[in-house]
Amino acid sequence: MICDKLGTFIKIFYRINGCKSIVYDIIGVIGSNTWVFIAHMVVLNAIMNMMTKELSPKVLRIERNMSTTNKSESTEKGAYWANEVIPSDIALMDLLRKQDSMTIAELSTAMGVTATAVRQRLNRLMAQGHLERFAEKAGRGRPIHQYRLSEKGKRKSGANFADLAVALWEEIRSIQDQEVRQGLIQRISKRMADLSADEFTGKTSSEKVDQLKVMFGERRIPVEIDRTNELPIVNILACPYPDLAEQDRAVCTMEKMLMGHLLERNVTLSECRLDGSSCCKFELS
Repeated sequence: MICDKLGTFIKIFYRINGCKSIVYDIIGVIGSNTWVFIAHMVVLNAIMNMMTKELSPKVLRIERNMSTTNKSESTEKGAYWANEVIPSDIALMDLLRKQDSMTIAELSTAMGVTATAVRQRLNRLMAQGHLERFAEKAGRGRPIHQYRLSEKGKRKSGANFADLAVALWEEIRSIQDQEVRQGLIQRISKRMADLSADEFTGKTSSEKVDQLKVMFGERRIPVEIDRTNELPIVNILACPYPDLAEQDRAVCTMEKMLMGHLLERNVTLSECRLDGSSCCKFELS
């Protein structure tokens, strides 16, 4: 009976004054009575019950938000690493650059690792589209599987064109005729788009923008997609061609044309890092 009345009193007092001073006021009411210990238990139990009822929905919302955020971050990281060639895989690709094709046993011997480790790397690179596997029959018995670089793998493993790109761009800049120069840049952007066209299978602009982000991720270029408007906005946080862009802003025009070809949309460069903006902002229309 005493406990019930005390619990009721605490609840009423909580609604009026809040929980911060409950313990002190209740202890003052009961003084040094013989049931102080019981009162303390009732107080703490009542506080825990009321706090749990009020905080549980908020805690659940926070947990859901954290779960959603972590899942989103994990998905983005997973998407990035699903397309990124890691150092141990580069060593394997370098071997296949020197040979037309190799077997698992040959790769295992050359790299000094187990056949299981080689299979894991081969499966990862095939999933990324960098390798091809074909069967070669040698006499009786089961055919032997050979592995070789795909066209995409050849481009990825031999992508050391910085000096060549600078030299070629210097030649483009030297063209005096503006119309000829613009036409050449247009053809270059179209040719670059054709090289990646197979990767853009999306039907909507949003899907194609996601594929564009993956393509830039493979080149270690950070990209954020702003979807607050009807059409997504592509924010490139680091210049793909920093050395060239500082010499000639026509590189930005070429990048805009490239994105237009890939996304099959008109693309406008509304903000640029060269003008002091935090990113290069490409808007679709």
